[in-house]
Amino acid sequence: MTLAETPNHTNSHNPLLSLNYEYKLESLGNDYYDEVDAEEFPQHILRWRNNSLLERLGIDHQIITDQNFIDSFGKFEGKKPFLALRYHGYQFGEYNPHLGDGRGFLYGQVRGVDGELYDFGTKGSGRTPYSRGGDGMLTLKGGVREVLAGEALHRLGVRTSRCLSMIETGLSLWRGDEPSPTRSSVMVRMSKSHIRFGTFERLHYLKRPDLIQKLLDHVIDQYYQDLNNQQDKYALFYAELVKRVAELVAQWMCAGFCHGVLNTDNMSITGESFDYGPYAFIPTYDLNFTAAYFDYYRRYCYGQQPSICYLNLELLQEPLKAVIDPADLDYGLAKFQEYYHAEYGNLMLKRLGFAQPKFPEADDLLDLTIIFLKESQINYHQFFADMAKTFSPRWREEPSLIMEESQILPRSLSVFKNWCALYHQVLNNSVSQEMATNVGTTLIQYNPQSNLLRPVIEEIWQPIVEQDNWQPFYDLIQNFHT
Repeated sequence: MTLAETPNHTNSHNPLLSLNYEYKLESLGNDYYDEVDAEEFPQHILRWRNNSLLERLGIDHQIITDQNFIDSFGKFEGKKPFLALRYHGYQFGEYNPHLGDGRGFLYGQVRGVDGELYDFGTKGSGRTPYSRGGDGMLTLKGGVREVLAGEALHRLGVRTSRCLSMIETGLSLWRGDEPSPTRSSVMVRMSKSHIRFGTFERLHYLKRPDLIQKLLDHVIDQYYQDLNNQQDKYALFYAELVKRVAELVAQWMCAGFCHGVLNTDNMSITGESFDYGPYAFIPTYDLNFTAAYFDYYRRYCYGQQPSICYLNLELLQEPLKAVIDPADLDYGLAKFQEYYHAEYGNLMLKRLGFAQPKFPEADDLLDLTIIFLKESQINYHQFFADMAKTFSPRWREEPSLIMEESQILPRSLSVFKNWCALYHQVLNNSVSQEMATNVGTTLIQYNPQSNLLRPVIEEIWQPIVEQDNWQPFYDLIQNFHT
């Protein structure tokens, strides 16, 4: 039964409710989830609608009203029960068998115009069997932060979930990490899959290899379809997952992004970034930078992210051994570093202006850039933004002209002079005339002028708190899109 067929709900004029909802996960049976009902809210104010995602669903955003969003993703009464997924996870290195969707659920699954299956998952929609004493709600600031994270990361080329909508719900919430009472929201996250590493870990804990194989077949059938007819599809799946995760963490590192809580229940089986709680972007190049205030031992600091993702893939091998030969798992994992370094190098060189990053000095330029950023401790994001803003063909004439209009550079630092000399050499001797001409375009493409450092988020949040002024929020998102 599609959502459009749900009793007691009118949808004839609402394209969001008339989508062809597919219940692929539900068809696996209730070994993987609990059916839950959503909270009813006293207020519904649409604060964010992602028109660009509507296009992926084949919907013209001009025919969708704000009320359509509210009726679909704010007023849940009358709709069929939703699915709270069951999963476990390693949290800060300790196994926790008491997890699961605690303040969200799987709303539905929809096929995009690209043929891909997408999940609509809520956050802040009320208590579930896994709320563990919590209220199942999302603060408005938490919703704002997640919307911003998804849009900023998408602009920076990170494979990420994004928010389809965010609705303020009129409840007053009490939190230890925000001035309280604070406002509430419910959001809908659009992602490739709701299934996590921890979904498999739970089945291993329960000693259910049959359910592991059933879930793995489902994952391959829906998200790794090109492997379906391969004789060794299970081994190939894990090898492809390793590649996706290695590339994802390289994208984070290049973007200067620290996720904050890389527990295995926050790792998607499709290799997509999601769930933005205590995330932060690094102000300067600091491998020890830590996003979560409660990460006392810096387990999930910025520089540890590659090794933690590797470890999480290694931990995932335990449940997958029920289906996949351990030797095949080890073979797949062995290529993690190769995938990571290739993706990181390519992306960083694009941020430096080189769309085809194969030239003799490529490795030296990358290494010297990192050394400069580390020694100078200048604003990581402003450095790349200034490269894009100040680029001139005159940079080929003389090293001292490179970024001469930037106000943040320590020009007396010897490593910066060395970096300018090497960059000048690359522009003149090592890349084609066409590539040198396209440097400015590439810099603009990969380096937005806006950043999402913590002070920027606070500057966006204060007008909302003090004046209910959302324009700076919308302006910042618009800047990410340009």
